[in-house]
Amino acid sequence: MGAKLGITHTQLNIVALAGNVGVYTTGPVWGRIVDSRGPRILLCCAFVFLLGGYMGMRYLYDAGLPEGVNHLSVLSFAALVLCSYLTGAGGNGGLTSSVNSTARTFPDQMRGITTGLVISGFGLSAFLFSTISHTFFPGNTSTFLFILAVGTAFPMILGFFFIRPIPLPPHKKTPHDEYDAVPEEGAEGTRDGPESALLHDEDDAEEDDDEDPSTSPVYVAEAGVAPEHRRRERDVEMSPQLRFEGRELDVDHDRRTDRSLSRGAAITHDTLPNVYGLKLWKSSDFHLLFSILSLLSGTGLMYINNVGSMSQALYAFNNPHYDPKKAAQWQSIQVSSISLMNCAGRILIGVISDFAKNRFDIPRSYCLVLVSLTCCISQVIAARVDRIADLWVASSVLGLGYGAVFSLLPTVCLEWFGMPHFSENWGYLSMSPMIAGNLFSILFGWNLDKNEDKMPKHSAPAAVSLGSAVSAITARASLPSAEVRCSRGPECYVDSIYVTIAATFFAVGLSVWAGMRDRKKIKMALGRREVLRREQD
Repeated sequence: MGAKLGITHTQLNIVALAGNVGVYTTGPVWGRIVDSRGPRILLCCAFVFLLGGYMGMRYLYDAGLPEGVNHLSVLSFAALVLCSYLTGAGGNGGLTSSVNSTARTFPDQMRGITTGLVISGFGLSAFLFSTISHTFFPGNTSTFLFILAVGTAFPMILGFFFIRPIPLPPHKKTPHDEYDAVPEEGAEGTRDGPESALLHDEDDAEEDDDEDPSTSPVYVAEAGVAPEHRRRERDVEMSPQLRFEGRELDVDHDRRTDRSLSRGAAITHDTLPNVYGLKLWKSSDFHLLFSILSLLSGTGLMYINNVGSMSQALYAFNNPHYDPKKAAQWQSIQVSSISLMNCAGRILIGVISDFAKNRFDIPRSYCLVLVSLTCCISQVIAARVDRIADLWVASSVLGLGYGAVFSLLPTVCLEWFGMPHFSENWGYLSMSPMIAGNLFSILFGWNLDKNEDKMPKHSAPAAVSLGSAVSAITARASLPSAEVRCSRGPECYVDSIYVTIAATFFAVGLSVWAGMRDRKKIKMALGRREVLRREQD
C-alpha cells in the first residue's frame, strides 16, 4: 500500500497508529456500554466499523494515484486514516464484549487462563489472515483487504447471537461478583450507602503517604447491599455463619480460603472494591498500571508496526541480489512469529498467574515483572540482530511479552478496582498505549526516513575491504526505491531500539514497585479483616 499510494514511512506509521488509537480511545465508551447494557450493542457496532473500515481501505488502494501524481492527496490520506481508526474501534468492540462476558462467567480461580484463552484469538488473527493471503492470494493486497473485511466483520454477527455472560452459581461467586448484582448507591467510586459500616484502624493516620486513598478503606459486608440486609443479626454473634445478601456464609470456610495473596481474595466478603470514575483517576494504583502498560505496549506497537521495514533493511544489507518476493517472505515470517507467540503469551501468562496465585499464594501483579523482563529482553535481542535470518528470535520474544501484557493487565485491573465497572476501568487503562505507542512509532518512522539510502557521511572503517564496500554500494544502487528506503541494516533503526530498551527497563522497575505495593496493601486488608472478625465474634 505504501508503495502504490506513495506514502512515507512516517505516514504509514500514522495510518497504523490510527487503528491503535481506534482501539484505545473507544475502550472507555465500549466498557461503559457493556457494563450496563451487555455485549450485543458492541457487536453490532463492531460489524459496521470493521466492514466499513477495511472495505474503505480497499477502495482507496484499488483507486490508486491519478496519472502524473506521486503521492496521496491530503483528503485521501485523511480518509485512509479514518478507515484505519474504524477497524481498530470495531475490533476493540468485539474484544471488549468477549472479555467482559468471560470475566463475568468464570470464577476468580480461573479468570487468568479463561481470559487469556479468549484474548489469544486477538493475537492469533494476524497469523491466520496473513497465512490465508499468502497461501491463496500471494501479492494481492486488494483481495487481502477484502478477506480482512469479511473475516473480521461476520464473526461479530455470530457473537451477537451466542455471546452473553452466564451468572455464576452462588458458591462460586467472589466479592466482585456478589457486589456486581447490587444496585448502585452512595458516592461515586464506592457503593457504600449512608448506613454502611466503614472500618478504620486506630493507626490509619500513620499509614504511608503513598497509600491510595481510594482503595485503603475496608468496607464490610453490609456496604451497598439491599436495605433489608444491612443490619447485622446480633443474636448470632457467636455463630460461625454470617448473613450476606440474604444467604449464609461459612466464616470458617472463608478463613481457610483467605490465604491467597491477591487483593481480591484477601478482602473476600469484607471488602468490596469498586473504584471508578473520578476516584479511579485519582488513584495512584491506576497511574502505576497506566505507566507500565504505556511503556510495554508502546514498545510492542512500535516493533509490530515497523518489523516489515526492519526485515527489509536487514535483507537488503550487503545483499547485491535483492529479491522483492524473498523480502516479502521474510516479512511474513516476522508477522507469523509475532502472531503465534502473541497468542502463546496470552495463554501462558494466564496459566502462570492462576497457578502462582492458587498454588503458591503469589499475587497476579507479581507476574508484571516477568512480562516486563520479556519485553526488555526482546529489544536487547533486536538491537544485536544484524542478519535477517535471526530477526525471528526478537520477533518471537516480543510477541510473547506483548501478548502477555494484554492478558495479564485486565485481570490485575479487575482485582485492584473491582468487577462492577471492570470494562470501563480497563477501557481507561487501555488508553495508555496511545502515549508511548504514538511517540515510539513516529520516532521510528522519522529515524528510518532520516536514514534513507544515501552515501554514508562517514568513511568506511579500515577493516572493511574494498570488495565489501563495492558490494554494499551495488546493493543500494540495485534496490527499487519504492520497496526499500534504507539498506544499511541495523543502522537504519537501531537508535529507536535503544529508546525502547530504556523504556522497558524502566517498566521492569515500575513492575517491581507495583508488586511491593500490592503485597503491602494485601497485608493491611488481611489485618483489617481479622479485626472485623474479632468484633463479629
